[in-house]
Amino acid sequence: MSTEDRMPEITMNAADLYREEIFTDRRAGTLRQLVPVKSDGSADDSRPLRFVGQAQLLTPMGALPLSFEIEAADLSQALEKFPEAANGAVERAVDELKELRREAASSIVIPEMGGGGFKGPGGAGGAPGGGIQIP
Repeated sequence: MSTEDRMPEITMNAADLYREEIFTDRRAGTLRQLVPVKSDGSADDSRPLRFVGQAQLLTPMGALPLSFEIEAADLSQALEKFPEAANGAVERAVDELKELRREAASSIVIPEMGGGGFKGPGGAGGAPGGGIQIP
């Protein structure tokens, strides 16, 4: 097996570990609190807590999952900031969907008339009917 065919080595960074605690009101969304820990599992007080909010945006095509970081020092502050952060994530998702729609619309290619597309029976181009003209 050549070096190009090998899978990349997967390792975890022991200096950047977090314990995850999940909070939810079972209605608006979920708040994940990431508690920094050392490689032995004990709390690492030298690093700050991190918070990640999760919610869903209902669309005609189904639920679109949203995930967003919340800058907060503790759980109560993260709960206070959750609505604003969720609304920001919704706005970014809507903007991205609009941009994807614009890109999809601009990528549609319409062939020119008589540009050698359909050739009817007998190889005639242009109008259908094989080039037969009725006087």
